[in-house]
Amino acid sequence: MHSVNRALKLKLKNELCYIRTLSTVSDIRIYEVGPRDGLQNESKFVPTDVKVELIHKLAAAGIKNIESASFVSPKWVKQMSDGTDVMKTIKRSPGVNYPVLIPNLKGYETAMKCNIEEVAIFPAGSEGFSQKNLNCSVEEGLKRFKEVAVQAIKDGLRVRGYISCVVGCPYDGPIHPKGIAKITEELFAMGCYEVSLGDTIGVGTAGSVQRLMREVLNVAKPENLALHFHDTYGQGLSNLLAGLEFGIKTVDSSISGLGGCPYARGATGNLATEDLVYFLYGLGVNTDIDLVKLIEAGRYISNFLGKMTESRVNRALSDRFKNHSDIVKIAACTVN
Repeated sequence: MHSVNRALKLKLKNELCYIRTLSTVSDIRIYEVGPRDGLQNESKFVPTDVKVELIHKLAAAGIKNIESASFVSPKWVKQMSDGTDVMKTIKRSPGVNYPVLIPNLKGYETAMKCNIEEVAIFPAGSEGFSQKNLNCSVEEGLKRFKEVAVQAIKDGLRVRGYISCVVGCPYDGPIHPKGIAKITEELFAMGCYEVSLGDTIGVGTAGSVQRLMREVLNVAKPENLALHFHDTYGQGLSNLLAGLEFGIKTVDSSISGLGGCPYARGATGNLATEDLVYFLYGLGVNTDIDLVKLIEAGRYISNFLGKMTESRVNRALSDRFKNHSDIVKIAACTVN
């Protein structure tokens, strides 16, 4: 009898957990980082016209937030050296947000010539990564980004914050959630409307994500946070589900699973946007994103780069379907 009761309690607990998960994902905002974070680590230079076409294809698929360029020094990230040309060439679709990554005031001043509306700043969650990626300490990096945030808000722009290496660092090892919560708090104090928590090297698991969320939610509301997972160990979607259970509403992803970091050896690409959208449709979330067009965008950039897509959904579906609704039925396991 006791074993039966325990089994019933466990079943009830699992069902309640599932119901809670479904109730928190009714409206998910997808923040596409492929044209910037996805391409920055590619050794083959991607010409401006290809980057622009990729951005156009993503917008045509229904993506509403597309991080399009970076204004870091071309000395350090040559792939992003044409940020000005990209931003001046894209044809902007109504209702689509085209944010850019900004490292300092110099980069900000250049970006301001390109009719931008949103900037992203990116302190590190560890001292080791901050030194490698920004050539300064975490504290110095925050001071630098505060200057950008203050000026951007003064100019009427939105500011988004990223924190890299939120659960693990290639130089410092595991990262304590309390330190990430402190940086998160400082970014909101600067005026960031949202902070994205990035597992830059993809070492996170559902357990480490849950521990991180419990700590960060002491200083922030879930609707003001985003999740940014790299899929190095194949944990991207399970980590995402763990985060969604805390009420997170925004998820970063990259078309075709592109990504990596010049200063995080071994880190692979981001959670693939195709996989994310398919996953969300399976949960009953209507993202208003056309998977047929999204898969086409993924094939477009993968073909240019001369490599196979990292999106499992893209590989599985390829060009088998012409109708988006047919793919949604598969994702939802809908029976007619």
